[in-house]
Amino acid sequence: MRKIMLLSLSLFLGLTLAITATLAREPGLGRTPGTEEKFGCPDLPILGEKQFHKVEAFQESFLKEIEPLQNDLLKKTTELRILGLSPDSDPATVEVKEKEIRDLQKKVWEKSAHHRGEIWKILNPEQRAQFDLRGPAIGFPPLSGRVSTSG
Repeated sequence: MRKIMLLSLSLFLGLTLAITATLAREPGLGRTPGTEEKFGCPDLPILGEKQFHKVEAFQESFLKEIEPLQNDLLKKTTELRILGLSPDSDPATVEVKEKEIRDLQKKVWEKSAHHRGEIWKILNPEQRAQFDLRGPAIGFPPLSGRVSTSG
C-alpha cells in the first residue's frame, strides 16, 4: 500500500513538473536567428543630424498642438461613460457627446496625417523607400531617435 502511494505521489509530482515547464515557456515563435527579417519590422532609416533635429522639433510642436484636443477627448469620453452608466440618461445627450468625440477624433487624425506628410518631406528618397516597407505608421515614434553623422 505504501509503495503504491509513493509511486502515485511521485508520478503526480513528475506530471505536475512537466506540465508546469511546458506552460511556462514563451508562446509564439520565439526569438530564433533569422526571424527578425521574416516577421519583424525592417530597420528604420538612419537620419542625419539635421534631419533628426527637424523631426524632433516638429514632433514636439505636434504633441503640443494636439494636447488640448487629447485632453478634451479624454474629458468627453469620461462624460460619455458617466452618461452610459446613468440609468436616467437622455439618448439625445449621449448622441451629442458621441458626435463631439467623433469630431475631436477627426481633428486629431487630420493633424496626424499632416504631421506624417511634413515628416515625409524631410526624408530623402532612400529613406522614403524604407518607410514604404513599414506601412501607414510613418513618423511615429519620431524615427526611433537614431542619428548618423552623414546627411
